[in-house]
Amino acid sequence: MINVFLDDVRPCPQGFVAARSAEECLILLKECDVDILSLDFELGYGQPNGLAVVHGLIAGGKYPRRVYVHSSSMLGRAQMVRELRAANAPDVAVHDGPMPASVLEQAAKARSDA
Repeated sequence: MINVFLDDVRPCPQGFVAARSAEECLILLKECDVDILSLDFELGYGQPNGLAVVHGLIAGGKYPRRVYVHSSSMLGRAQMVRELRAANAPDVAVHDGPMPASVLEQAAKARSDA
C-alpha cells in the first residue's frame, strides 16, 4: 500500500509517492492500493487540475482510505471536497485541508520501517 501526494510544485513528503500531474495520479490510483491521497487543485497552466482526479476517482470507484485536500485554492479545494463527500464512498475519510504533522510523521515512519 502506498501514499500519494499530488502537487506540481511542492516537495513530496517522506513516505509518499509524488504525482506531478493528474494523469500520473490517476494511474497510481488505478494500479496501486492507496492509503493516503493528498490533492492539490492547480497543476500548471492548461493542465488538468485536481478536480479531474476527483472525477476520475469517482468514475473508477477505487478509493484511497484517506483523502486530504491541501490546495491553497479555496474555490478548487471546496469543489473537490464537496464532490468527494457527495460521492459518499464507504470507508473513505475526506479532510478539507492539509495533512497534520502526526499523519506526516506516521507515513514517514511506516515507510522507513518497511
